[in-house]
Amino acid sequence: MAIDFNHTILSARDSKASADFLAEMLGLPAPRRWGPFHMVTTDNGANLDYMDAKGDIARQHYAFLVDDAAFDAIFNRIRERNLPYWADPGRQKAGEINDHDGGRGLYFEELNGHLLEIITRPYGSGGWNP
Repeated sequence: MAIDFNHTILSARDSKASADFLAEMLGLPAPRRWGPFHMVTTDNGANLDYMDAKGDIARQHYAFLVDDAAFDAIFNRIRERNLPYWADPGRQKAGEINDHDGGRGLYFEELNGHLLEIITRPYGSGGWNP
């Protein structure tokens, strides 16, 4: 049996607004409602399920492998919205992108502080090893 990643739950202050933001930023189809969730589905069928939460939200990291055209489109949306972005997860290299493994990558925050990453090459595919 193959093992595939299916879904994860992201805590949100406003699950609908958060799911709409993620889908728009990544250029994915509009989220759909299922029970208490607003679900964003990636091209490989994995779901990111936003659920309303009260109190503090533990920030998480979510990485997306994209092709060069999608990277350019997402990067343009980030710049159009004047969103801060970084080349590193520690947020030390503001306003930069990285070139790990011969590709491009960057990090930006979504509405709840979750750190989103877009990369054009899987880590280790080009010999990069931090």
